[in-house]
Amino acid sequence: MQQHPNNDPYRFPSERGKGLAGTILIHLAVLVLCMLFGFSIPPPPEEEAGILVNFGTDETGLGLIEPSSPAYQEDVSPPPPPETGIVTDDEPLLTQDNEEAPEVKKVDPEAEKKRLEQIETERIQREQAEAERIRTEQEEIERKRIEAEQQRQADIMDRTRKALEGSKNAGTSSTGEGVAGGEGNQGVPSGDLNSQNRGEGGGTGNSGISYELGGRGFQKLPLPEYDYQGEGRVVVEVSVDRSGKVIQAVPGIKGSSTLDEYLLKVAKDAALQAQFDVKSDAPVIQKGTITYNFILK
Repeated sequence: MQQHPNNDPYRFPSERGKGLAGTILIHLAVLVLCMLFGFSIPPPPEEEAGILVNFGTDETGLGLIEPSSPAYQEDVSPPPPPETGIVTDDEPLLTQDNEEAPEVKKVDPEAEKKRLEQIETERIQREQAEAERIRTEQEEIERKRIEAEQQRQADIMDRTRKALEGSKNAGTSSTGEGVAGGEGNQGVPSGDLNSQNRGEGGGTGNSGISYELGGRGFQKLPLPEYDYQGEGRVVVEVSVDRSGKVIQAVPGIKGSSTLDEYLLKVAKDAALQAQFDVKSDAPVIQKGTITYNFILK
C-alpha cells in the first residue's frame, strides 16, 4: 500500500528550517539593495557664493541709479628727479664716500713737545752707544792685529839674526859687537850686519831704523828729519830698482802702530832718500819695507 507523500516528515522541511531559509534570503536581498543604492558617493555640495555687494568707489553715496564707470585714464608717472652727480666745469661737485672722522682729542702742545724731545734724546743716546761699541770693537781688533804682526815680525827677525850670526861669525870667538860698551850685540834685530848704524839714530824721538829687502844690503838709510813730539812705528813699503834706488814709497802699511800724518810724511821722505846695493840679477822692481820707530825722549 502506497503512503501519501504528505505524511513523510523527511520530505518536507520543518518550520524552523523554513524560518532560517527565509531570514537568509531577506538579508541577501537587503545586502544587494544596499550595495546598489546605499553605498554610492553623494555629489559635493555647491560652493557658497556669499553676499553680493554693490559696485562703488566711495564709502558714502545717494540715489537709486548706478552711475556709469569713469573714463579710463592712463597712469602718468612723474618725471624722474634730475641727477645730482653731474659735475660742471665751473664748480666741481665734491663728494665724500667715507664716514665722518671721529673728533680728534686736543693735545697739549707742551706735553707733546716734551714727548718728542724725549724720543729724540733717547734716539741720539742709542746711536752714540752703538757708535761707541763699534769704535771699541774696532780698536780691540786693531790692537790684536798689531800685536800679532809685531809677534810675527819678531819671530822673523829672530830667525834671520840667528842665521846671519851663524854664517858671519863662523870660526870666530867674538861674543859681541858695538860701540856703547858692555856685553851684547848692539843694533836692531832687523838691521844689516854690514851697517855701522846701530839703531840709536840722531833725530828727536827716533829710536832706529830697520829694513827688509830679501837679504839685499843698503848703502844709506837716512834718518827722518823729525822735530815733532809724537811716537809710534811707521812701516813704509818701498819699490827698489836694480840700481838700488827707491822709486816709490808708501807709508803706513800693515805693521804700523800710528797713522799720524806728520810721521807718515817724514818717514816717506826719508825712505825716498834711501839707497840700496846694486844687484843686476834682482827683479826689475823689488819690493821691501823700511821701518821707522819714533819714541819720545
